[in-house]
Amino acid sequence: MYAIIESGGKQFNIKKKEKITVEKINKKIGEKIKLKIIILFKKNNEIILGKKLKNYQIIAKIKKHIKNKKIKVIKFKRRKNYLRIKGHRQQLTILKIKSIKKINKNGT
Repeated sequence: MYAIIESGGKQFNIKKKEKITVEKINKKIGEKIKLKIIILFKKNNEIILGKKLKNYQIIAKIKKHIKNKKIKVIKFKRRKNYLRIKGHRQQLTILKIKSIKKINKNGT
C-alpha cells in the first residue's frame, strides 16, 4: 500500500513508517499533521484517483527541521568588473508517515 502526495510543489511516493524530507512546515517538532493533497492511492492491485480520495487521510509526525547543503548563486558580467556571490540553504522538514487510511463519512 502506498500513496502519492504533494507538498511544497513537489510530489512524493510514500509508504507507512517511511521518512520523507519536504520543504519546511511551520509546526513544532513532535506535532502530528494531516497531509491534504493526495494524488493517488494504491492498495493491492486497486488504484484510486480523483474525487474518491477525499475519503482517505495521511497522518505524519514531524521528526526534525534541518537545512539542506549550501548552494552558491553567482551573478557575473564579463569585462565589467562585476561579480556577486550569494549562498542559500533551503530549510527542510523530516516527516515520518504514521498512517495511511480510509475514513468513514462521519470522520472516524
